Amino acid sequence: MKIESVPIESISTDPANLRKHDERNISAIIASLRRFGQQHPIVIDSRGIVLAGNGRYEAIKRLGWPTILAVRSDLAGVDATAYAIADNRTAELANWDDTALAETLRALQSEEFDIQAAGFTGDEVDQLIEKLASEIVPDFHPGTIDDQGRLDEKVKTTCPECGHEFTP
Repeated sequence: MKIESVPIESISTDPANLRKHDERNISAIIASLRRFGQQHPIVIDSRGIVLAGNGRYEAIKRLGWPTILAVRSDLAGVDATAYAIADNRTAELANWDDTALAETLRALQSEEFDIQAAGFTGDEVDQLIEKLASEIVPDFHPGTIDDQGRLDEKVKTTCPECGHEFTP
């Protein structure tokens, strides 16, 4: 696999591209590219049509960069189409470790890192932490006496192992 620096004007998106990139997505990619540069080449076919990396291509165009790092693929026809779908779908199938993600994003924020370069907003980090906190510590709502029973009343109990009934 050979990575090339290709003039941006020699590349085009696939008109049949199935993945759509809204403004928030392109803005997140732009923030990442500004901070880290292009760390990951796009994949193009022999005609310069993007098979994988349409969002990065669009973001680099908007940034006005004259070239883009790319890998040329020999895939064509149904193989190229299926690869483009697989490239996106396989990433969707992964899951975040929400606890580790929240801790890492908070650590980055404490270092005054622009969290948008990682694709998150401060509000999203706060929401993730609130979600995790609510899962760990559920809301406590005291019940009524009927819900909780009376502590001074003894109730007959059956052992689930042996079936013996007793009053504690």
